[in-house]
Amino acid sequence: MSLFSPITLGALTLPNRLIMAPLTRSRSGRDGVPGDDVVEYYRQRASMGLLVSEGTYPSVGGQGFVRQPGLVTEAQIAGWRKVTDAVHAEGGRIIVQIMHAGRVTNSGLTGGLDPVGPSAIAIDGFTRNYAGKVPYPVPRALATEELPRIVEEFAQAARNAITAGFDGIEIHGANGYLLHEFLAPSSNHRTDAYGGSPENRARLTVEIATAIAQAIGADKTWLRISPAHNIQDALETDDADALATYLALAHGLAPLGLAGLSILHAEPSGGFIQQIRSAFGGPVVLNTGFSTVTSLEDAQNMTDNGLADAVAVGRPALANPDLVRRWQDGLPLNEPDFATFYTEGTKGYTDYPFWEN
Repeated sequence: MSLFSPITLGALTLPNRLIMAPLTRSRSGRDGVPGDDVVEYYRQRASMGLLVSEGTYPSVGGQGFVRQPGLVTEAQIAGWRKVTDAVHAEGGRIIVQIMHAGRVTNSGLTGGLDPVGPSAIAIDGFTRNYAGKVPYPVPRALATEELPRIVEEFAQAARNAITAGFDGIEIHGANGYLLHEFLAPSSNHRTDAYGGSPENRARLTVEIATAIAQAIGADKTWLRISPAHNIQDALETDDADALATYLALAHGLAPLGLAGLSILHAEPSGGFIQQIRSAFGGPVVLNTGFSTVTSLEDAQNMTDNGLADAVAVGRPALANPDLVRRWQDGLPLNEPDFATFYTEGTKGYTDYPFWEN
C-alpha cells in the first residue's frame, strides 16, 4: 500500500494518503474570521491528500485560544468560504476540525462565559487570553439537560461548514478538550448517564457523531481521538479502562459508517490501537504523536505494513507546503520555525519556500 497511491475515504477520493493534521496557528484575529493570510496558508498546501483545518470553535463558549477561528457567525463562515474556494481551485480537498475547548479556556476568551466541562475540576496550570497569562478556572459542570444543546452546537457547526464549502468535518475528541474530558476518568466524575462506565463516558461523543452524520452525511464525518495521551489533565492511566473506553466508543461509532477515525498515538502498531481500529471497522488515519516528528519512513511504514489507511502529518506539512513532492522525490525539507507557530503575520506561516528546481 503506497503512501502516494489514491484512496477513497467516505465521500472523498484522495490522490495520496498524506493528510495534513490539524495545527493551531492563531492567525484569525479576535473576531475569529479567517483572512487572506489563512486563505494563502491552506491554498499553498492543497497538494496534500487532504487538509484538516485547525481546531475551530462551534460556539462562543467553546473558544480555547487567542485568534482562533470560529464557525458561528456569518463573517466566519464567509471567511472560511474563501479558504475552501482557494483550496478547491488548486485541486485540493479540505475538512474543518470542530473543536470545543471545554475547560481548557477562560472567560477572557469566551465572551465572559464560564468554561464548562463534565465535572467541576480545574486543570493544574495556566492558560492565556488577550490580557496575558491566567490560571485555569474551575469549570462549571454541564447539567444533563444541557448536553443536547452541546450536541446541537456541533451539528450546527457541521451544517455551517458545508455552507462554507468544506468537504466534511472532523470532530475533535482528543488532546484534553471537551469530548476527551468526558472520555477520561480523571476529568469526568459524573454520576448520570454520561459518567462512570466506559460506555457512559463515550456516550456524548457517540451522540455528537450521530447527530453530525445525520446533519451532513456519515461519509463527510470524521473523528479524531488521542487515547491515553494524558495531556491537559485528561488522564487515562489505567490501561484496561482506557481500552474499554475506546472500544466502547469504537463500537458505538461502527454502525454509523463514518468517513474515518483519526488516531493520535505514539505506538500505532501496538495491540491497543489496532484493537480500536478493528472495532471501528472503517478507515483509520494514524498520527504518531507530539513526542517525535513523523518522518517519511514512519509514514511509509504505517501504510506499507497495513497499520493505517492514511497518515496525518503535522510539522513537516506546516514547514513544507509542497511536502508531497519533497517526500516523493527525496528532496530536503524546510525546518519549522517554532517561534512563529502561534504568532501573528506571515512570517513562519506563508513564507516557507517551495522547492524551486
